[in-house]
Amino acid sequence: MSFEIHTIRLPDDYTPIAALLNHILSEPTKAEYLAEEDSKIPSPGKLSKDELGRLTGFDRYRVVAVNEEGDLLGYAISWRAPWTAPGELNHMLIVDPIMRNQGIGSKLYEAIEHWAKSAGASKLNFEVPDNAPESIQFAKHRGFEIQRHYFESVLDLSQYDQPILVHLNEAIIITPYSEVSSPDIDQKLYELYRETSFDIPGFSGDYFDYAEWRKWTLDLPGSKPEYVLLAMDEEKPVGVTQLLYNESTQSMYFEYTGVRKAYRGKGIGLALKAKSIELAQKLQVKVMRTNNDSLNAPMLRINRDKMGFEPVPGYYHIVKTL
Repeated sequence: MSFEIHTIRLPDDYTPIAALLNHILSEPTKAEYLAEEDSKIPSPGKLSKDELGRLTGFDRYRVVAVNEEGDLLGYAISWRAPWTAPGELNHMLIVDPIMRNQGIGSKLYEAIEHWAKSAGASKLNFEVPDNAPESIQFAKHRGFEIQRHYFESVLDLSQYDQPILVHLNEAIIITPYSEVSSPDIDQKLYELYRETSFDIPGFSGDYFDYAEWRKWTLDLPGSKPEYVLLAMDEEKPVGVTQLLYNESTQSMYFEYTGVRKAYRGKGIGLALKAKSIELAQKLQVKVMRTNNDSLNAPMLRINRDKMGFEPVPGYYHIVKTL
Protein backbone atom coordinates (compact mmCIF):
# COMPACT_ATOMS: atom_id res chain seq x y z
CA MET A 1 0.00 0.00 0.00
CA SER A 2 1.26 3.47 -0.87
CA PHE A 3 1.32 6.20 1.80
CA GLU A 4 3.53 9.04 2.94
CA ILE A 5 4.49 10.48 6.32
CA HIS A 6 4.46 14.24 6.79
CA THR A 7 3.92 16.78 9.55
CA ILE A 8 0.33 17.68 10.33
CA ARG A 9 -1.45 20.39 8.37
CA LEU A 10 -3.74 22.57 10.40
CA PRO A 11 -6.59 23.24 10.65
CA ASP A 12 -7.48 20.63 7.99
CA ASP A 13 -6.12 17.67 9.98
CA TYR A 14 -8.03 18.36 13.20
CA THR A 15 -11.18 16.52 12.08
CA PRO A 16 -9.52 13.29 10.84
CA ILE A 17 -7.16 13.23 13.84
CA ALA A 18 -10.15 13.51 16.20
CA ALA A 19 -11.78 10.60 14.35
CA LEU A 20 -8.64 8.49 14.86
CA LEU A 21 -8.39 9.39 18.54
CA ASN A 22 -12.00 8.37 19.09
CA HIS A 23 -10.99 4.77 18.39
CA ILE A 24 -9.07 4.73 21.69
CA LEU A 25 -10.56 7.44 23.95
CA SER A 26 -13.22 6.62 26.54
CA GLU A 27 -14.89 9.96 25.89
CA PRO A 28 -15.13 11.30 22.32
CA THR A 29 -13.13 14.33 21.29
CA LYS A 30 -13.84 16.86 18.52
CA ALA A 31 -11.83 18.98 16.11
CA GLU A 32 -12.72 22.11 18.08
CA TYR A 33 -11.39 20.54 21.30
CA LEU A 34 -8.06 19.82 19.63
CA ALA A 35 -7.90 23.36 18.25
CA GLU A 36 -8.71 24.80 21.68
CA GLU A 37 -5.95 22.72 23.27
CA ASP A 38 -3.48 23.93 20.64
CA SER A 39 -4.42 27.53 21.36
CA LYS A 40 -3.15 27.09 24.94
CA ILE A 41 0.32 25.99 23.84
CA PRO A 42 2.88 28.62 22.74
CA SER A 43 4.34 28.09 19.29
CA PRO A 44 7.08 27.48 18.45
CA GLY A 45 8.32 25.37 21.34
CA LYS A 46 11.70 25.82 22.97
CA LEU A 47 13.81 22.88 24.11
CA SER A 48 16.94 23.26 26.23
CA LYS A 49 19.24 21.29 28.54
CA ASP A 50 19.70 21.55 32.30
CA GLU A 51 23.02 21.61 34.15
CA LEU A 52 23.18 17.81 33.93
CA GLY A 53 22.64 17.79 30.18
CA ARG A 54 19.05 16.53 30.42
CA LEU A 55 16.36 17.68 28.02
CA THR A 56 14.11 20.45 29.38
CA GLY A 57 11.70 23.04 28.01
CA PHE A 58 8.69 22.27 25.85
CA ASP A 59 7.97 21.34 22.25
CA ARG A 60 6.11 18.75 20.16
CA TYR A 61 6.41 16.97 16.85
CA ARG A 62 3.29 15.66 15.11
CA VAL A 63 3.14 13.51 12.00
CA VAL A 64 0.43 11.76 10.01
CA ALA A 65 0.31 8.95 7.48
CA VAL A 66 -1.70 9.82 4.36
CA ASN A 67 -2.64 7.70 1.32
CA GLU A 68 -2.72 8.84 -2.31
CA GLU A 69 -6.32 10.04 -1.93
CA GLY A 70 -5.36 12.24 1.02
CA ASP A 71 -7.07 10.08 3.67
CA LEU A 72 -5.47 10.14 7.12
CA LEU A 73 -4.42 6.59 8.07
CA GLY A 74 -2.46 7.23 11.26
CA TYR A 75 -1.21 9.88 13.65
CA ALA A 76 1.74 10.14 16.04
CA ILE A 77 2.98 12.79 18.45
CA SER A 78 6.12 13.23 20.52
CA TRP A 79 6.00 16.00 23.10
CA ARG A 80 7.23 17.36 26.38
CA ALA A 81 5.64 19.95 28.62
CA PRO A 82 7.58 22.19 31.03
CA TRP A 83 6.54 19.91 33.91
CA THR A 84 7.70 16.69 32.21
CA ALA A 85 10.60 15.03 34.07
CA PRO A 86 14.03 16.15 32.77
CA GLY A 87 15.27 14.08 29.84
CA GLU A 88 11.88 12.59 29.01
CA LEU A 89 9.46 12.79 26.09
CA ASN A 90 5.91 11.47 25.86
CA HIS A 91 4.67 9.61 22.80
CA MET A 92 1.35 8.53 21.36
CA LEU A 93 0.63 6.66 18.13
CA ILE A 94 -2.57 5.41 16.53
CA VAL A 95 -3.37 3.78 13.19
CA ASP A 96 -6.87 3.40 11.77
CA PRO A 97 -7.92 -0.13 12.89
CA ILE A 98 -8.77 -1.24 9.34
CA MET A 99 -5.37 -0.09 8.05
CA ARG A 100 -3.11 -1.85 10.54
CA ASN A 101 -0.39 -4.43 9.76
CA GLN A 102 0.69 -2.57 6.62
CA GLY A 103 3.77 -0.82 8.01
CA ILE A 104 2.04 2.48 8.80
CA GLY A 105 2.68 2.32 12.54
CA SER A 106 6.34 1.43 11.98
CA LYS A 107 6.94 4.45 9.77
CA LEU A 108 5.12 6.79 12.16
CA TYR A 109 7.15 5.45 15.05
CA GLU A 110 10.43 5.85 13.15
CA ALA A 111 9.56 9.51 12.56
CA ILE A 112 8.85 10.39 16.18
CA GLU A 113 11.79 8.42 17.60
CA HIS A 114 14.11 10.11 15.13
CA TRP A 115 12.83 13.48 16.38
CA ALA A 116 13.20 12.35 20.00
CA LYS A 117 16.83 11.35 19.45
CA SER A 118 17.66 14.54 17.59
CA ALA A 119 16.11 16.52 20.46
CA GLY A 120 18.41 14.77 22.93
CA ALA A 121 15.81 12.80 24.92
CA SER A 122 17.04 10.04 27.22
CA LYS A 123 13.70 8.36 28.00
CA LEU A 124 10.44 7.84 26.10
CA ASN A 125 7.02 7.30 27.68
CA PHE A 126 4.07 5.59 26.00
CA GLU A 127 0.63 4.47 27.18
CA VAL A 128 -0.71 1.29 25.58
CA PRO A 129 -4.20 -0.24 26.09
CA ASP A 130 -3.90 -3.27 28.35
CA ASN A 131 -6.34 -5.23 26.17
CA ALA A 132 -4.40 -4.71 22.93
CA PRO A 133 -1.73 -7.45 22.82
CA GLU A 134 -0.67 -6.48 19.30
CA SER A 135 0.08 -2.92 20.47
CA ILE A 136 1.99 -4.19 23.50
CA GLN A 137 4.04 -6.47 21.27
CA PHE A 138 4.67 -3.59 18.84
CA ALA A 139 6.10 -1.53 21.70
CA LYS A 140 8.16 -4.35 23.22
CA HIS A 141 9.67 -5.10 19.81
CA ARG A 142 10.96 -1.52 19.80
CA GLY A 143 12.57 -1.74 23.21
CA PHE A 144 9.79 -0.57 25.55
CA GLU A 145 9.18 -2.17 28.94
CA ILE A 146 6.04 -2.09 31.09
CA GLN A 147 6.56 0.13 34.13
CA ARG A 148 3.10 0.45 35.70
CA HIS A 149 -0.60 -0.20 35.13
CA TYR A 150 -3.37 2.41 35.03
CA PHE A 151 -6.87 1.15 35.75
CA GLU A 152 -10.01 2.67 34.33
CA SER A 153 -13.22 2.08 36.27
CA VAL A 154 -16.86 2.98 35.63
CA LEU A 155 -19.94 3.46 37.76
CA ASP A 156 -23.33 2.89 36.13
CA LEU A 157 -25.61 5.40 37.86
CA SER A 158 -28.73 3.88 36.30
CA GLN A 159 -28.06 0.86 38.52
CA TYR A 160 -26.73 2.78 41.50
CA ASP A 161 -28.61 2.39 44.77
CA GLN A 162 -25.75 2.39 47.25
CA PRO A 163 -25.93 5.44 49.54
CA ILE A 164 -22.56 6.44 50.96
CA LEU A 165 -22.63 7.58 54.57
CA VAL A 166 -19.68 9.65 55.73
CA HIS A 167 -19.31 11.30 59.13
CA LEU A 168 -16.88 14.19 58.86
CA ASN A 169 -15.47 16.41 61.56
CA GLU A 170 -17.95 19.27 62.02
CA ALA A 171 -15.26 21.76 60.97
CA ILE A 172 -15.05 20.23 57.48
CA ILE A 173 -17.68 21.14 54.91
CA ILE A 174 -17.99 20.05 51.26
CA THR A 175 -18.91 22.87 48.91
CA PRO A 176 -18.57 23.75 45.21
CA TYR A 177 -15.68 25.99 44.28
CA SER A 178 -18.24 28.34 42.70
CA GLU A 179 -19.72 29.07 46.13
CA VAL A 180 -16.48 29.94 47.94
CA SER A 181 -16.16 33.71 48.31
CA SER A 182 -12.66 33.91 49.78
CA PRO A 183 -10.71 36.45 47.66
CA ASP A 184 -7.56 34.29 47.51
CA ILE A 185 -9.30 30.94 46.93
CA ASP A 186 -7.73 30.53 43.47
CA GLN A 187 -4.22 30.68 44.87
CA LYS A 188 -5.14 28.38 47.75
CA LEU A 189 -6.68 25.89 45.33
CA TYR A 190 -3.55 25.97 43.17
CA GLU A 191 -1.42 25.23 46.23
CA LEU A 192 -3.72 22.31 47.14
CA TYR A 193 -3.37 20.77 43.67
CA ARG A 194 0.37 21.30 43.73
CA GLU A 195 0.87 19.77 47.17
CA THR A 196 -1.26 16.69 46.54
CA SER A 197 0.03 16.01 43.01
CA PHE A 198 3.47 15.06 44.29
CA ASP A 199 1.89 12.16 46.22
CA ILE A 200 0.44 10.53 43.10
CA PRO A 201 2.33 7.31 42.26
CA GLY A 202 4.45 7.85 39.18
CA PHE A 203 4.31 11.66 39.31
CA SER A 204 7.63 13.19 38.29
CA GLY A 205 8.99 16.49 37.09
CA ASP A 206 8.06 19.99 38.14
CA TYR A 207 4.51 21.22 38.64
CA PHE A 208 2.70 23.84 36.53
CA ASP A 209 3.10 27.47 37.36
CA TYR A 210 -0.18 29.18 38.25
CA ALA A 211 -1.07 30.34 34.73
CA GLU A 212 -0.42 26.89 33.22
CA TRP A 213 -2.37 25.22 36.02
CA ARG A 214 -5.45 27.27 35.19
CA LYS A 215 -5.21 26.38 31.50
CA TRP A 216 -4.80 22.65 32.07
CA THR A 217 -7.19 22.17 35.00
CA LEU A 218 -9.97 24.71 35.51
CA ASP A 219 -10.18 25.63 31.81
CA LEU A 220 -10.47 22.07 30.46
CA PRO A 221 -13.47 21.25 28.23
CA GLY A 222 -16.33 20.04 30.42
CA SER A 223 -15.03 21.79 33.52
CA LYS A 224 -17.02 24.42 35.42
CA PRO A 225 -16.50 25.98 38.87
CA GLU A 226 -19.60 24.14 40.13
CA TYR A 227 -18.02 20.81 39.08
CA VAL A 228 -15.03 21.39 41.39
CA LEU A 229 -15.93 20.25 44.90
CA LEU A 230 -13.84 21.42 47.84
CA ALA A 231 -13.44 20.16 51.39
CA MET A 232 -13.02 23.33 53.42
CA ASP A 233 -11.60 23.68 56.94
CA GLU A 234 -12.87 27.21 57.59
CA GLU A 235 -11.06 29.30 54.91
CA LYS A 236 -8.59 26.58 53.94
CA PRO A 237 -9.26 24.04 51.16
CA VAL A 238 -7.95 20.67 52.34
CA GLY A 239 -9.40 18.37 49.68
CA VAL A 240 -10.67 18.60 46.11
CA THR A 241 -12.45 16.58 43.46
CA GLN A 242 -12.71 17.95 39.93
CA LEU A 243 -15.27 16.56 37.48
CA LEU A 244 -15.53 16.92 33.72
CA TYR A 245 -19.06 16.73 32.31
CA ASN A 246 -19.75 15.51 28.79
CA GLU A 247 -23.34 16.42 28.06
CA SER A 248 -23.41 14.61 24.70
CA THR A 249 -22.71 11.24 26.35
CA GLN A 250 -24.30 12.09 29.72
CA SER A 251 -21.12 11.06 31.49
CA MET A 252 -18.79 12.53 34.09
CA TYR A 253 -15.09 11.91 34.53
CA PHE A 254 -13.10 12.28 37.76
CA GLU A 255 -10.26 14.45 36.48
CA TYR A 256 -8.59 14.87 39.86
CA THR A 257 -9.01 14.04 43.54
CA GLY A 258 -6.59 15.03 46.29
CA VAL A 259 -6.53 15.49 50.06
CA ARG A 260 -3.78 17.18 52.06
CA LYS A 261 -1.60 14.73 53.99
CA ALA A 262 -2.53 16.09 57.40
CA TYR A 263 -6.24 15.48 56.66
CA ARG A 264 -6.07 11.96 55.26
CA GLY A 265 -7.72 9.01 56.95
CA LYS A 266 -10.69 11.14 58.02
CA GLY A 267 -13.14 10.19 55.25
CA ILE A 268 -12.68 13.41 53.26
CA GLY A 269 -11.84 11.68 49.98
CA LEU A 270 -14.89 9.45 50.29
CA ALA A 271 -17.10 12.43 51.20
CA LEU A 272 -15.94 14.30 48.10
CA LYS A 273 -16.74 11.29 45.92
CA ALA A 274 -20.17 10.91 47.55
CA LYS A 275 -21.00 14.55 46.83
CA SER A 276 -19.81 14.02 43.26
CA ILE A 277 -22.36 11.27 42.79
CA GLU A 278 -25.10 13.53 44.14
CA LEU A 279 -24.09 16.22 41.64
CA ALA A 280 -24.00 13.71 38.77
CA GLN A 281 -27.46 12.41 39.63
CA LYS A 282 -28.86 15.96 39.58
CA LEU A 283 -27.42 16.37 36.08
CA GLN A 284 -28.93 13.00 35.06
CA VAL A 285 -25.51 11.57 34.32
CA LYS A 286 -25.62 7.93 33.26
CA VAL A 287 -22.00 6.87 33.76
CA MET A 288 -19.10 8.09 35.88
CA ARG A 289 -15.50 7.24 34.94
CA THR A 290 -12.19 7.39 36.74
CA ASN A 291 -8.59 6.26 36.31
CA ASN A 292 -6.23 5.05 39.01
CA ASP A 293 -2.64 3.96 39.18
CA SER A 294 -2.20 0.34 40.26
CA LEU A 295 -0.02 1.57 43.15
CA ASN A 296 -2.64 4.01 44.47
CA ALA A 297 -4.27 1.51 46.83
CA PRO A 298 -6.15 4.06 49.02
CA MET A 299 -7.99 5.56 46.02
CA LEU A 300 -8.68 2.14 44.52
CA ARG A 301 -10.30 1.11 47.81
CA ILE A 302 -12.54 4.18 47.77
CA ASN A 303 -13.58 3.78 44.15
CA ARG A 304 -14.15 0.04 44.09
CA ASP A 305 -14.81 -1.12 47.65
CA LYS A 306 -16.75 1.89 48.91
CA MET A 307 -18.39 3.25 45.76
CA GLY A 308 -18.83 0.20 43.55
CA PHE A 309 -16.81 1.25 40.50
CA GLU A 310 -16.25 -1.67 38.13
CA PRO A 311 -12.89 -2.14 36.37
CA VAL A 312 -12.74 -1.91 32.57
CA PRO A 313 -9.70 -2.11 30.26
CA GLY A 314 -7.02 0.41 31.16
CA TYR A 315 -3.46 1.21 30.11
CA TYR A 316 0.11 0.13 30.65
CA HIS A 317 2.66 2.90 31.10
CA ILE A 318 5.67 1.69 29.12
CA VAL A 319 9.12 3.27 28.90
CA LYS A 320 12.24 3.10 26.77
CA THR A 321 15.72 4.36 27.60
CA LEU A 322 17.57 5.86 24.64
